[in-house]
Amino acid sequence: MTELLSHDRLLTSWPDFSRNINHFLKQLGLADIGLECDHVALRVNNASIADTLRDEFCTKGTIISNKIINDRPILIIELNTPLRLAKLNIDCIELPYPGNKHYPVEGWEHIELVLPCQATNCDTLTQILIEKVPHLAHIIENNTDIKVKLSSPSGEHERLANPTIAFKKGNICIKIHPNGIKEVIASEF
Repeated sequence: MTELLSHDRLLTSWPDFSRNINHFLKQLGLADIGLECDHVALRVNNASIADTLRDEFCTKGTIISNKIINDRPILIIELNTPLRLAKLNIDCIELPYPGNKHYPVEGWEHIELVLPCQATNCDTLTQILIEKVPHLAHIIENNTDIKVKLSSPSGEHERLANPTIAFKKGNICIKIHPNGIKEVIASEF
């Protein structure tokens, strides 16, 4: 029987996740360009596990958003004490409730970085990112062993466009968007 996902198990797995993400950041050329990491995201396959994690993380922080996005609840929890990933402080966790997709690995799945700019669509965001990190053009155009996905997810009342470029390799993913999660949440009011 596999061990159920819990806050303690997530903290135990954080060093490995951090090491893998940091290696991927370096591979992409994103490690030293001064981007802020606005949140880290979890993946779970069971609503009762999501409930348990919500309750456990709420002892370590506060839910600042609870919205329906892509037909499922997604919580943003602001931590009292940020998680540390190399030079980055991460003060929010995204906890999506399961939808109709089953994840092969539950736990930490991706980080999201903010590339501050006025991009309102994926094409403009891609151009700005390639200007900062030119070798990403090859990865974005050719989809090598790194999968690239462009999207523009949004919640019910979001007024701030936040196009996203996702780079995925294996079970880890790094997403880039122009606005931080707290800015997006603030735009809803």
